[in-house]
Amino acid sequence: MFNFFKKKNKGMEVDAVVDGDIMPITDVKDDVFSTKMLGDGFAIKPTDNQIYAPVDGTISTLFPTKHAIGIKTDNGLEILIHLGLDTVELKGAPFTVSVNQGDKVEKGQPLATMDFQMITDKGYDDSCIVVYTNMDLVKSVTPIEKGAVKHSRKVQTIEFN
Repeated sequence: MFNFFKKKNKGMEVDAVVDGDIMPITDVKDDVFSTKMLGDGFAIKPTDNQIYAPVDGTISTLFPTKHAIGIKTDNGLEILIHLGLDTVELKGAPFTVSVNQGDKVEKGQPLATMDFQMITDKGYDDSCIVVYTNMDLVKSVTPIEKGAVKHSRKVQTIEFN
């Protein structure tokens, strides 16, 4: 028997982008993120310098200052990985990006490294923030449980409309 009804993708798991201590996005010390002005998500205070893809997708945005990377999933979700707070002012110095705009990436693939010692030495917050920027597609996001996390471990599930 044929099934003519296309099964809708209802959920997606999002992995940690870096080793460290995870927190809800509402705990980020920046109103743009903590008030979810850009969207929902989470943040991680890093203990390692390697940043990984939290999902499969395509690199949709690479800022010239290397402080933020955008990934678009096959189902249209746009995810922004923001490396530190106000680190745009460091003009790319603490970041080495290993992907290019338009590249396909797989969950767990290395994307960049960040010198968080340089970031904190210059007085900036080195938190890595993951934001779902087109929340119109999102029905719900599971809450974050604070604590230590390793990269490529599932930290949040998104349910789509």
